Amino acid sequence: MYNVETVQDWITHDPSEETKAELTELLAKAEGGDEAAKAELTDRFTGSLQFGTAGLRGAMAAGPNRMNRAVVRRAAYGLTSWLQKTVGKDALVVIGFDARYHSNEFAADTAAIVTAMGSRAMIMPRHLPTPLLAFAVRHLGADAGVMVTASHNPAQDNGYKVYVGARAVEEDGRGVQIVPPIDAGIAAEIAAAPLADEIELAEGGWETISEDVIDAYVEQAISVVPADGPRDLRIVYTPMHGVGGEIMKRVLDGAGFTDYEMVPEQAQPDPDFPTVSFPNPEEKGALDLAITLAKKNDADLVIASDPDADRASLATKVNGEWRQLSGDEIGSLLGEYVATRDEGKDVALASSIVSSQLLGKIAEGHGLKYHATLTGFKWIARTHKITFGYEEAIGFCVDPNHVRDKDGLSAGVTLAHLAASLKAEGKELADELDRIHTRYGVYLTTPVTIRVSDLSIIPATMAKLRKEPPTELGGSPVRSIEDLSKGTEELPGTDALRIFTENNSRVMVRPSGTEPKLKCYLEVVVPVEGDLAAARATAAERMDAFKADVEAMTKLD
Repeated sequence: MYNVETVQDWITHDPSEETKAELTELLAKAEGGDEAAKAELTDRFTGSLQFGTAGLRGAMAAGPNRMNRAVVRRAAYGLTSWLQKTVGKDALVVIGFDARYHSNEFAADTAAIVTAMGSRAMIMPRHLPTPLLAFAVRHLGADAGVMVTASHNPAQDNGYKVYVGARAVEEDGRGVQIVPPIDAGIAAEIAAAPLADEIELAEGGWETISEDVIDAYVEQAISVVPADGPRDLRIVYTPMHGVGGEIMKRVLDGAGFTDYEMVPEQAQPDPDFPTVSFPNPEEKGALDLAITLAKKNDADLVIASDPDADRASLATKVNGEWRQLSGDEIGSLLGEYVATRDEGKDVALASSIVSSQLLGKIAEGHGLKYHATLTGFKWIARTHKITFGYEEAIGFCVDPNHVRDKDGLSAGVTLAHLAASLKAEGKELADELDRIHTRYGVYLTTPVTIRVSDLSIIPATMAKLRKEPPTELGGSPVRSIEDLSKGTEELPGTDALRIFTENNSRVMVRPSGTEPKLKCYLEVVVPVEGDLAAARATAAERMDAFKADVEAMTKLD
């Protein structure tokens, strides 16, 4: 139950008149007996948003367990305090923001606090994609970067993503999102920060990042594909109501892919995301408008960015029918392309442990190193000598020397180049997938996602699986169960279980780090010993049985 004095104290020190008024009204309703208001206040004041390896992310509203200016100001103070203790008072912080509600305010407050504390702040001139902020950290030699975005979360959410660079971390981590123990160090400084209205804000003195930096990013993204080669490709692109449109247009035009059309209903930034239930290209129906336009235009390819343009999805024709490819399929296509290009070099491919194991086979086939990391680009991008990395949640890094993070824009133009090259040979992306599977085997993946309203269900389910693990899945005996919570020789500890069966099927089970979900990542592996279609049919049959058993094992009694 909420404490009235605690709520009133928050109102007193809230620097935003908007959230002050909102919370005052909510408290009045609760004190008047409104049960829904009481429950809402209890949730807002039960704990606080925790600063972790994803920074901060949550619904925008008043209170310590929500995203608001009070929470952001203390986060900015804590980050700056940690930086100054780590690298000195002359620390440089670069700041970006997307087009969500309040993103520009959170970014401006951050710049004002960094400046007031005696460090140097540089802020993007307008809302721009996350990859530009990641690029700027390395390009400008910054000690840290802040990106105000909730990526593909619902419209009511916002977030505060932190990168480290220059003097704050070793070379492989420069321009990468924070990992432990950095997150704990920053969190400790946040906890010691003054009350929000007691934190000084400068009235000026920070710098605006110049258009030269944005131009440099665009030129670099263009350069990830060869300057010559086929360009005969008709594309439909959607930025999903986000901030990717302006930059993606410049990248496609500069790379010579001029035959494209944006989905008009989704072309302009709109923080309400009116045409989609969730602004996530992975969600069912999210690409419906784009695919409809592609059919009308007789297009070859659909490319979609999520709202902050750090992820990319793709749809194409498979056996004459439009189909959205999975993150693992796209990762395999890009991985094979990069591995072929870099064959024989002293470089590495990397993917998360929940992604397909196929990338490891691709690396082996081209004589390259491979590393499986914990989930998230904060881990993937730290891979030594990385030349390509991906995660199944449609995140792809094709230019790690310049953007040490997932980047939907450079990945999108790389996919356009690959599709155009195949088209010039009379082939499609589906043909390239056939070739990859014929060489390495069929690696079929699918997710099982359990979205919950009661967060206690997630740890209860993980506890059940640890106490009563399955002995058979999909008709095959369980070969091994790894509890990754204590870590391994290769991996830090994480709340996940990895289960293999005798027929090489695999499931990873873990709580989502950003949403109220329990996520299971299933993979079935079938060698191709002649007929590819027969191997795929066998894989699909195995997956049906495997999926049914995984769904059953994750149900609480």
